[in-house]
Amino acid sequence: MRKTNPSSNSKASSFDGEQYLYLTTCGRKSGLPREIEIWFTHHNGRFYVIAEYKTSHWVQNLRANPAAKVRVGMITFPVAARILLSKTQSELERHVQNLSRTKYDWGDGLVVELVPEEPSGIIAKTK
Repeated sequence: MRKTNPSSNSKASSFDGEQYLYLTTCGRKSGLPREIEIWFTHHNGRFYVIAEYKTSHWVQNLRANPAAKVRVGMITFPVAARILLSKTQSELERHVQNLSRTKYDWGDGLVVELVPEEPSGIIAKTK
């Protein structure tokens, strides 16, 4: 996967205009890279994706190994994934689901947070 310069000033605006994020996980059984195209929201320098099913292969891969790569537009960077737990993250979870409903008219499911490894050089905060 090609890595781009994370210090470009135009990235925040390009994230807002993108419909899809490409998430590459490490296959939990094969160890091979597995890429999916998925809707996303961007909030406070982090990316959020929602799994319709908790048993989705990409979710299982992230549970086994939370290190992943993300591509949004022409920008690729490493992330650490974290599954939001409804009991402890309910306010953030609801907010992300509402952002997704606004953007895609859908927001139900398991919320996964993708935290860039170099947030100061990659992401600008958004509303």
